[in-house]
Amino acid sequence: MSTLPPTGQLIPVDAPFSAAQESWLAGFIAGIAAAGKRAAGGAPTTTVDVLFGTQTGNAEFLADELVAGAKARGLGGRATPLDAVTPEQLAGMSHVLVVTSTYGEGEMPDNAGLFWDAIQASTVPRLEGLQYAVLGLGDTSYDEFCQAGKLLDTRFEQLGATRIHERVDCDVDFEDPAALWSAAVLDRLAAEAGARPGAGSHGAGGPAADTTTPPAAAGGAGASRTSRPGSQWNKRNPYRAPLVVNRLLSSPRSAKEIRHFEFALGDSGIEYAAGDALAVVPHNDPALVDQLLGHLGADGSADVDGRPLAEVLRLDREIRTPSKDLVADLVQRAPASELAAVVSHGDKHELDRWLWGRDVLDLLRDAGSAAPTMEELLPNLRGLQARQYSISSSPLAHPDRIHLTIASVRYGDVHRSHAGVASTYLADRVQADGEVDVYLQPNAAFGVPADSDAPMVMIGPGTGIAPFRGFLHERAAAGASGANWLFFGDQHRDTDFVYEDELIDLQERGVLTRLGLAFSRDQAEKVYVQTRMREQAAELYRWLEDGAFVYVCGDASRMAKDVEQALLDVVAEQRGRGAEDAAAYVADLRRAKRYVRDVY
Repeated sequence: MSTLPPTGQLIPVDAPFSAAQESWLAGFIAGIAAAGKRAAGGAPTTTVDVLFGTQTGNAEFLADELVAGAKARGLGGRATPLDAVTPEQLAGMSHVLVVTSTYGEGEMPDNAGLFWDAIQASTVPRLEGLQYAVLGLGDTSYDEFCQAGKLLDTRFEQLGATRIHERVDCDVDFEDPAALWSAAVLDRLAAEAGARPGAGSHGAGGPAADTTTPPAAAGGAGASRTSRPGSQWNKRNPYRAPLVVNRLLSSPRSAKEIRHFEFALGDSGIEYAAGDALAVVPHNDPALVDQLLGHLGADGSADVDGRPLAEVLRLDREIRTPSKDLVADLVQRAPASELAAVVSHGDKHELDRWLWGRDVLDLLRDAGSAAPTMEELLPNLRGLQARQYSISSSPLAHPDRIHLTIASVRYGDVHRSHAGVASTYLADRVQADGEVDVYLQPNAAFGVPADSDAPMVMIGPGTGIAPFRGFLHERAAAGASGANWLFFGDQHRDTDFVYEDELIDLQERGVLTRLGLAFSRDQAEKVYVQTRMREQAAELYRWLEDGAFVYVCGDASRMAKDVEQALLDVVAEQRGRGAEDAAAYVADLRRAKRYVRDVY
């Protein structure tokens, strides 16, 4: 291997990288050089096991980068979902890096819950021989920020493992802190491996480091995907995609407004898969910006770091959802306000109920004369984040476009109307063929089965139908022979049956084998998708026994939990062995990636 020039000569001073990115690249390049020097020494003796828990794919993306960084430094590396690892396998590892997001109210993400349950058992093996570090991904707008990472970090320590680097908890802008953490941890492991040759993951003189994924993690949903090249388009550099279709799906008489959008990919080079998500970078409503400026008596043309204030509020700040910092500041400023009274009760659920539907302007009005000035407000406004939507198309059927299915959020009263940031940005304010900043959010865990003969059961009421429309088009275009069963529902059939013509056509063509419909308000007694699941319990269980993959998409707070309970009930009824056996059966489905969810 040729000798590399010094790192400083490889990364120009004017390169468009942040300090964190430069740090990671420097370690990466240094690792390549070190690996070249060690090449004559054979296979790496230290394997870094990167275990990830992910809900939307970010943790998996970072896990793959960690493995690449480890290999560049002359180490072995493999990335594995947490649920694919047993406590016994964990006890046999020597160097573990955990990257995990947090789901819901401080819960483990879907592919980490079984692992968490297992390592809490009193019989779990001790981990004295293991060195580890944890990287948490989260959102500070939630009370249980990075709780999954915190719990795993503490449990590993309780079991006797040695922490080799302090845990880092990342907010939604995770890239820089994650890069710094990764570089620091991998550099340390590489240095230790160089200082102690032969002390690898299997002990001195053990077999060469394995860089494959354990069998338990192989196959399953999404396993048919080939490795996709990294895209130049991301959060820092989104692609400006023309919005070429904006079509109302629901009836004008519906209580909901569900729209179908199509984005042209042009020469972007974006390669997506059915089951991926698309991140949309929205703009705030200029009318709301004007209301906010008017309420505080601020000048929209005032300079903020070289840009007009109005532009900063429209493009860069979250002015719909109040931040925790803003809530705390307003309580301190206005102790007699309604908000302060709610906070004083110390009831998180009561506070959540009070805040629901209220935006920054609502809270400023509640604070009255104690409200902050615009200058005081700005530091307490979070950055405006991209919104992620499940893609509702297949690249086999629509290679040059990405489709989204989105419900426009609109609500209010006689005093004020409110609207969702991204949904109404797309519906109302992007002109025909106007461009929207987007980037792909891959979701390798949520895709059609590798086996084209395998049956699929898809449960997606409302806009939860989105990825399953893509799945069905994927299977139709691929000529897959596997049976497909879709459970779909909403309020009324005559106003809310989105994609009805397409679904009927797919039925007639034999692609959609069964269609279970549940329109909750078309009869006196409300009927939901979980109702239909229980009604078809025997047939549903037969599909499970025949190897069906079960997918759920949609609301996490109620629907997904109700659907899981229905699935447990179906299994318990059909097997006749009680709730514990049913829970173990469903856990096996989850472990085999035959029960996966895309919930939000």
